[in-house]
Amino acid sequence: MSMASSVIWEVPALTSRYSSKEIRLLLSSKEWISPHKRVIAMVDGDNKTAEIVEEHARGTCLGGSAWSLYHYTKNSKPVFWSKREGARIFYKVKLGISENKESLIPSYEPARIESAVLEGGFVKVTYSGLAGAGVAALSRGMAEGVEGVEVSDWGGGKKLGRATIVIPRKEKLVIGVDDTDKADEGATWSLVNEIACSASSEIAGVDYLEHAIVQLFPQNPHKTQNCVAVAVSFAVPPGSSPQVVRHFERRLKECSFSKETGMAYWSGIVVPESLRMYADSAKAGMVSVADANSAAAASGVKTVEVTGRRGIIGAVAAVAYVEEPDKAVRL
Repeated sequence: MSMASSVIWEVPALTSRYSSKEIRLLLSSKEWISPHKRVIAMVDGDNKTAEIVEEHARGTCLGGSAWSLYHYTKNSKPVFWSKREGARIFYKVKLGISENKESLIPSYEPARIESAVLEGGFVKVTYSGLAGAGVAALSRGMAEGVEGVEVSDWGGGKKLGRATIVIPRKEKLVIGVDDTDKADEGATWSLVNEIACSASSEIAGVDYLEHAIVQLFPQNPHKTQNCVAVAVSFAVPPGSSPQVVRHFERRLKECSFSKETGMAYWSGIVVPESLRMYADSAKAGMVSVADANSAAAASGVKTVEVTGRRGIIGAVAAVAYVEEPDKAVRL
């Protein structure tokens, strides 16, 4: 008999509340539970939306992330957008919308996100699932970034599992940058990546999430070579965005080789359509600094002339494509 099969699954009280540390200790002997690596929740309170980022079991379980993306997106009423990057899954959800708790169907509708609720400084996300999906509801509670877990039903085998994870509220910050190199030195994509990494390591509570290289109009006479801009995104504690923006501006001033470096930044969950339309124009043809400033003003994007003005054109366009890196690189 294997060790896993010899472990007795003793079910605690019907509804139990645990800290993340307590749930890890409780489940540590269950070899059939593989902990999620990290879970992050970002909120746009004005639009009553949140973005949940999950790194599936151990950050390496591609099968689990593919399964989760398919079923949670299809079966969850609060979810209105999703994507997967390796073992990471991004869900955009409507806050406060609840799902029917009793209608899970094996294989067809075996799991769902029932609700995401904002309570003060925390987001509470309720998951339910049958068999292994119920176990995954618990394994999220073991992840980095989770404050606590409220367990309603303990899953495993044929049983239903239902748990609510409590995640500190953060905000999403997107930063676009363009024009940092010169003819014989520099690379914007890698400079921005390094600055983003330093921001996440030096500023408390900041998570570096996404990086997109955005192809712009190839016939632009001002290009250095490939004519791309770069966008990155972060999950930041409320009130920390200005610190991250200042960090970026300072590092760009120190490291840029260009006199036309521009930066743009935006906070939110759903990219405005007006911003996407401007970005598509910048991919298809020449646009001006005035066009960029107009699109930025209409979309709530802020701009910074780091060493000059022209880079603002690409920086604003890049913000629109931060969550679509595969589409961003296309001509």
